[in-house]
Amino acid sequence: MNGTSCKQTSVILASAILVVAGCSSKTKPTDQNFIAALNAYYANHNDCLFSSALRFPYEVSPGPTARQDKQRMDALMNAGLMKQPTEEKNIHVEMYALTPAGERAGGRFCYGHREITSIDSFTPPVKAANGILESHVSYHYRMMDVPVWAKTDDMLKAFPEMAKALAGDATGENNLANAGVGWQVPN
Repeated sequence: MNGTSCKQTSVILASAILVVAGCSSKTKPTDQNFIAALNAYYANHNDCLFSSALRFPYEVSPGPTARQDKQRMDALMNAGLMKQPTEEKNIHVEMYALTPAGERAGGRFCYGHREITSIDSFTPPVKAANGILESHVSYHYRMMDVPVWAKTDDMLKAFPEMAKALAGDATGENNLANAGVGWQVPN
């Protein structure tokens, strides 16, 4: 091969690599890119029973939500995360405290993280007012790293949203954004 042929071959090879790299770009709206973005997000964001940490001792007092509160706290107690409640008879309040296992679980009682298994649909990406591409994605997922306490019958009855998530074929949806470096869940 002479020098010109070698240069032409190098240019053709470099062009082919750029074309292939462009086809597999992280910025394209593909199922694989959406799955990767969602899994990266959920690897660091657990699903939890409560959006903010409960304060302990947790009080269940008479009122419209007392029955559901008691069922939930009793389920946590039966799962080994709460101690038997103490009762303040003069104010009709039951007070729940954490066991050592409950302290390790934390006040939000996180029960694992999502692993996206498939993309069901997504909207065509549109540019938002800030110039960032956005798409709304619907997907199926399974829960990973689920603690034993979350799988008890009492817990599944007391927390139907968690039961639905643990069923193995749950669905979810998120907005994803792309500012030119790949898809991600916006903060």
